[in-house]
Amino acid sequence: MSVTAQIEAALRAAFTVESLQVNDVSEAHRGHAGFQEGGESHFDVALTAPELAGKTRIAKHRAVHAALGPELIGRIHALSLDLKP
Repeated sequence: MSVTAQIEAALRAAFTVESLQVNDVSEAHRGHAGFQEGGESHFDVALTAPELAGKTRIAKHRAVHAALGPELIGRIHALSLDLKP
């Protein structure tokens, strides 16, 4: 399973997803630190879920990182998050 699919599956399992977009933007970072041939190193994630309501920005990010888990987070070089309740 691709890293993109793993991110999506983990977030759908952890949250009541109203909207989710996971984009592999690795190619845009070719030549930069963390780029790996074949992609799957840099991601943009947009998530709307009611569980995020009332949380600070840091708490939202922590919730997403916890949902993804240390093994998956360790395989990602850069993760841009756009999180909404």
